[in-house]
Amino acid sequence: MIRPVFLSLLAIATASFAQEATVPLVRFAGDRSVTPTADGGLRPVVGVHNIQVYRANRTAPTHADGLTDTYLHAPMLAYWQGQYWLEYLSGPRSEHEAPCQTSLTTSVDGLTWSAPRIVFPSFPGPDGHYALAHQRMGFYVAPDGRLLVLGFFGTEPSPNNGTGYGRVVREVFADGSFGPIFFIRPNAHRAAPAEFPLPYPLYTAASDAGFIAACEALLADKLMTAQWWEEEQLDDTHFYRFRGKAGSIVTRPDGSHLSIWKNRVVGVSHDRGESWEQKSFAEDFPNNGSKYWLQHTSDDAYAVVLNPTNRNRYPLALMRSADSTTFTDLFAVHGELPDQRFGGYLKNMGPQYVRGIAEGNGTPPDAAHAFPLVYSVNKEDIWFARVPTPISATVEGPVQDDFSATALDHLPAAWNIYSPVWAPVRVARDPADATNAVLSLRDEDPYDYARAVRVFPATHGVKISFRVRAEQLGGRLEIELLDATGLRPVRIALEEDGRIWACHEAQWMDAGTYTPGQWHAFELEIPANPDADRCAVLIDGTSPLPRPAYFTDPITTVERLSFRTGMYRERGYGGRDRPGADTRAPLAEFLIDDVIITPLAQE
Repeated sequence: MIRPVFLSLLAIATASFAQEATVPLVRFAGDRSVTPTADGGLRPVVGVHNIQVYRANRTAPTHADGLTDTYLHAPMLAYWQGQYWLEYLSGPRSEHEAPCQTSLTTSVDGLTWSAPRIVFPSFPGPDGHYALAHQRMGFYVAPDGRLLVLGFFGTEPSPNNGTGYGRVVREVFADGSFGPIFFIRPNAHRAAPAEFPLPYPLYTAASDAGFIAACEALLADKLMTAQWWEEEQLDDTHFYRFRGKAGSIVTRPDGSHLSIWKNRVVGVSHDRGESWEQKSFAEDFPNNGSKYWLQHTSDDAYAVVLNPTNRNRYPLALMRSADSTTFTDLFAVHGELPDQRFGGYLKNMGPQYVRGIAEGNGTPPDAAHAFPLVYSVNKEDIWFARVPTPISATVEGPVQDDFSATALDHLPAAWNIYSPVWAPVRVARDPADATNAVLSLRDEDPYDYARAVRVFPATHGVKISFRVRAEQLGGRLEIELLDATGLRPVRIALEEDGRIWACHEAQWMDAGTYTPGQWHAFELEIPANPDADRCAVLIDGTSPLPRPAYFTDPITTVERLSFRTGMYRERGYGGRDRPGADTRAPLAEFLIDDVIITPLAQE
């Protein structure tokens, strides 16, 4: 007979287990509201630098590899021997269109990138059709310190359906040269006829025993090879312990490993990938078909980087967590969406397919203060981002920036920077005073712009001053104040004809002229009275307007000052070829200096 006490204990244990089983492995506990705009109406992570690595060009390429490809996607990143190593797919026009190959570029600082080289060229198959490069994992730093670069080759129309040729590998040497290409794992179910010889030998045929050992160390690492399953689609439980797409894995506080895969699938492993438990869906995460990236940050916190809607692949956003279980907040990491310059099949719009440096694949020298990300934009350009830690979307205290603390040709730490290849942002010398440093926004891109944003404490009343110098006529600079959601109550524009305009209740008012090659001082003041809905404008000490400019957008506070070398865009257009996309526009440069922002106490 079972005693009542025992029954009570059993009931308690069962209830406890049931309660434990319902606790999600990963969940989002914040506000997931996102607007259908480029930045999603989200606050940006303060101090993110978005740097374009590679700008696609179809008809007039200036790239050393000579490629005219306009499908560029799926970047991967490592840090080794004092450099970032970045590989990405390069195809003619559309996704899954042959010949598609893998290119590689390097950078010491994330700002300036080497001319890319083809690291895995496409090859013809038995039917004459070229192979399709594909990749879910790019690099592996072996136990002996060697760097292996990897890719995968499949066939049209789907390189990741389990019937491709297999995974390739080669060594990267410290001088940047490459070893020969080998197959590290041919596909078991490849569709090519058995008599068709693979174009590269198996890694075991290498003459370098150290290279063979590095490959075998990788093959034995279940955390690394877990990312391979999608392209092989095997039910081989000996080699694969998790069936998922595009996984990202981090170490949790208790030493276990947390993974997140496409479609918000999550799991945990307590034995370095030999087995996986608690496979489930991340609770209240968007179920987006693009990739998620898990990052263990330097302040011993966690972040997941993602596209925060179920469908759109913009903006690129970030959630943060103290314990890797409960994520809160939703901030923008890349909130720009330029026009797609080249149409193509399956070319989704937006910053997407984000990756960082997988654990074990290197530590940049500034890892205590930031982490890097790579991603494609519109599946035609490759971008790099530096995200500061601790992660924050707010700042404290007044702002006094004269850029003297930043090295020339670098970027100011507290500013959010958007810097395309043809519209770079950098700290430069003042043409009028060689001892003075200024922020330079240059623009030669017919379909994009340079942008610099300074976040300041959210306030209604504020006094802002800065200097602007246009180096020419013919360019455009827009200056705006923004609230937390991106509304723009205050707008000023230096237009191409040399005139300055200020926006008053959505109408542009003439505010005088500017002189190229001359500094002009601007002062903006919003009264501290919370009922005030206007901004006083002074240019070179005088008011160019008959009255203060009344807000165009109704707001309660402002918290960002923005400088942009082009007109505002809610989001770009895609799906068509844009005329003149391969030709630089006439150069326009604007210099910014002496930015002072002082919140005003409420009256």
